[in-house]
Amino acid sequence: MRQAGRYLPQYRAVRQKVDFLTLCKTPELAAQVTLQPVDVLGVDAAIIFSDILLLPEAFGMALQVDESKGGPRFTIPIRTESDIDSLTVPDPSAKLKFLMEAIELTKRELRGRVPLIGFCGSPWTLAAYMVEGKGTKDFRHVKRLIYDQSAVAHKLLAKLADALVFFLEAQLAAGADAIQIFDTWGGILSPDNYREFSLDYLWKVVSNIRRNGAPIIVFSKGSNECLEEISKIGADVVSLDWTVDIGEARRSIGERVALQGNLDPSALYASPDKIRHEVKLILRKYGKGSGHIFNLGHGILPDTPVDHARTLVDAVKEESVAFHE
Repeated sequence: MRQAGRYLPQYRAVRQKVDFLTLCKTPELAAQVTLQPVDVLGVDAAIIFSDILLLPEAFGMALQVDESKGGPRFTIPIRTESDIDSLTVPDPSAKLKFLMEAIELTKRELRGRVPLIGFCGSPWTLAAYMVEGKGTKDFRHVKRLIYDQSAVAHKLLAKLADALVFFLEAQLAAGADAIQIFDTWGGILSPDNYREFSLDYLWKVVSNIRRNGAPIIVFSKGSNECLEEISKIGADVVSLDWTVDIGEARRSIGERVALQGNLDPSALYASPDKIRHEVKLILRKYGKGSGHIFNLGHGILPDTPVDHARTLVDAVKEESVAFHE
């Protein structure tokens, strides 16, 4: 999950000087904040600092980010077939050159200490943002699109899937060691609609990437009924939100894929002793053996105490060793 953010004083110090999009688009600054969790928390991998909505912006959509007014939004959403036809799949080496430079710079700065993860939003999640214009509670515009104009929805999703293949290949070429695909809004769909409008396009992205052995992680929040199907799309790792029992998930799909997760991010508000208890509980449920990347079940919350995040990382490293002795 995203590691850098407002919970880190070092990140807030950078943000006092620049706005969010400038931070994302300045390779030196993006690399700097990417490295902060590695240095401060001691995590075992870095994830490049960026935003999933930079790809739709590269398509030509006007993106604004104002955290005081609810976060990112597109000033002119995509609502019609002609809107979709006007979108041109971007060349990531040109339109998103700043991200590739940030990956290259971060890799040099890491000097092999830990691997670097690149990422993107899923076709469905990007489409939802592009049609709605922002995150919403009911997603009525994009849901109306899939119910009333499914062919138009598929046209948008297919265009996004094609773009994501190029985008992810560019990140790997720039030096990313692995890729994570975030299907943040998969859980807003019924199981049947999820399979048609999200899962099929996840499969298209994963199956078409030329990745030379680089692992792919897929996180589809709230899509627990479809974990078995998600595990069959060709990803190496399935990330779990905190509403899933990781032991049951291992018994169901653990022979096919590795599992990532899945501590409730709110658990980091608890005392250090309780955090360690929750770590032990997840490790115990997973059981002995490899194939588990310990992680939160969603992004770290912005007011998380840094010491509690560090307690989590230390507890995972210490308890993992003790548990497997």
